[in-house]
Amino acid sequence: MLPRLDAEPDQPRGRTPTLVYEAPMDSDDPYWAFYEDVASTQLASWLPPTQIRVLDVSGPRTRFARQMVAAGHDVVRVVPSTDLGDPLTGSGRLLHVAGDSRSLDWFAPASFDAVLAEGRALSFCLATETTLEEIYRMLRPGGRLLLCVDSLLLGLARLAEQHRWAELSDVPRADVVLVPAEDGSITRCFWPEELHALLTSAGLDVDWIRPRTVLSAEAVTRAVASDVSCFPTLVRTEVELSAERQGESIGIHLVASARRPD
Repeated sequence: MLPRLDAEPDQPRGRTPTLVYEAPMDSDDPYWAFYEDVASTQLASWLPPTQIRVLDVSGPRTRFARQMVAAGHDVVRVVPSTDLGDPLTGSGRLLHVAGDSRSLDWFAPASFDAVLAEGRALSFCLATETTLEEIYRMLRPGGRLLLCVDSLLLGLARLAEQHRWAELSDVPRADVVLVPAEDGSITRCFWPEELHALLTSAGLDVDWIRPRTVLSAEAVTRAVASDVSCFPTLVRTEVELSAERQGESIGIHLVASARRPD
């Protein structure tokens, strides 16, 4: 399933649609509301029922930290020094730390029960191998990592949208696939097999790697437009479908769970 193409509201007629690969801020698009509910459900099922200390390197959005604090977990959230974020409430505790989430060597070893790298965080860490080694060092024995990254399917679609045919033809021979965006940023995209190899090379045991979503944006949008009450059923169905498609590269993002051996 390829990522969806959306035309921007002020886009001139005849211009190629813009590839959408992340939920826009304050979007009222039913697909992205569905996507975020799926991500929230996946995180809830991954978190343990007992209180743990979590390092959150998921970027500027607070929704993941908010969910974990509300569930009673203690969260250390890495944010840019210019944005310490809004105060969060819940039975857990929250600490904002100003720093660069792409380099985590300033944390003490074995200081966290879990690390959350949602929001495609590790796709922005181009030297992903080094970041995973640092995460391994920070995790306590038995500690867990949950991450979300760009899939290679998304990377291929973005290269095609930019008419980078030479780069597309080089992908089968590439050890690392880096894809530029129009804003100048560069992200790293992964096959499930490549992501599995990186995690194990860092010393982590892989629990599973699966697509974030299987249902197409068009199918979700049509279903919600037909009957908005089906929304919770769609989310449950998506979570079950993605769990059944472990190891497959479907959709725009991959989600993985791994742990440091005891």
